Amino acid sequence: MLHPIDLTLDAGECVAVLGHNGSGKSTLLRIAAGRDTPTTGQVEFDGAPMDENDPRVRARVAVVGDTAACYPDLTVREHLRLVATAHGVADAGEWIDHVLADRRLDGHADAVPSALSSGQLQSLLLACALVRPRDLLLLDEPEQRLDPDARRRLADLIAAETADGVGVLLVTHHAELARRAAGRALVLRDGQVVADGAPDDVLTADGPLGGEA
Repeated sequence: MLHPIDLTLDAGECVAVLGHNGSGKSTLLRIAAGRDTPTTGQVEFDGAPMDENDPRVRARVAVVGDTAACYPDLTVREHLRLVATAHGVADAGEWIDHVLADRRLDGHADAVPSALSSGQLQSLLLACALVRPRDLLLLDEPEQRLDPDARRRLADLIAAETADGVGVLLVTHHAELARRAAGRALVLRDGQVVADGAPDDVLTADGPLGGEA
């Protein structure tokens, strides 16, 4: 259960949400995405209530979550083409090639999900978000199954997103990723915010996570 949380995410800002399993991180992300409705209060996106079924939200909010979102019979390239077409991206071929290369998937463009490693599946989910327009990017533990080099590239990707004016809400277990990517960090414990501030201040050795997520 989440206690009341007052969180504003501005364009071009990355906020990281950390905490141990069961702290409420994923619940917060589902509410932020409009998938769950809070029992009290409300979530707004650009001045209107957040609802994942709102066409405006679908057009402008990208969510990276569970690998179960993959279609077993579609190749990597077909996944990206489907997302690009659904979001009206014209002449997407070159952009898809760019995203494949950016996520180190160009050698696996014709592979189906079952032929990918767990890290490559995670990269596919990120690629699906990158191939479409977005003003808000919601990331649910995107560092899972990524090796250290891929996590560094993920931090660079988030920095590039915020530089382009995209707001990023990053739910993560990885303290170093939060330090590299976010300008603000919240730490949850039992559904409550127990720390809120700059990552270097919040994620200290004697802080609420003991320096580690």
